[in-house]
Amino acid sequence: MEPKVVSFAPNCLLASSRSCNPHHFAFFPRILILASCFTFGVLLQVLGCALYDNWWPMLSAFMYVIAPMPYCLFGLPREGGSGEYSLLGGSSAEHSGWTDVGKFLTGFGAIGSIGIPAILLHAAKIEVGAFIFNLCSVLVFILTAAAFEYFANDAGYY
Repeated sequence: MEPKVVSFAPNCLLASSRSCNPHHFAFFPRILILASCFTFGVLLQVLGCALYDNWWPMLSAFMYVIAPMPYCLFGLPREGGSGEYSLLGGSSAEHSGWTDVGKFLTGFGAIGSIGIPAILLHAAKIEVGAFIFNLCSVLVFILTAAAFEYFANDAGYY
């Protein structure tokens, strides 16, 4: 009796499998795009701090952690019963005040990630170059979040 081999690879990667669905690997380019964009945003954030030898702009990194939390805490189930949550999904019957709180906190996080560097610049704690790096980082993170939403709503490959 042969020992059973446990593999976490999709069935089409195993030698015993005869069929391989090309849609199994359709999410890899998406993951690579999102990971690259996120990494580039972090790089811009760190460069804005390291090049100007001032780590005050890293304060806005807390907003990057706070901004997605409303999806976890106050999101509604997406239509179609997929088990995923979104602040935009769900029916009007499920809409509650907690959804509004989630939207408010998302706006707070988005404005805070731009407002904190602006306040630091106004208080002369950071230089203009660090501020520009920080704003570019925010822009990259916003585009990454938009790409994530686009990929999550595109159900053609899943």
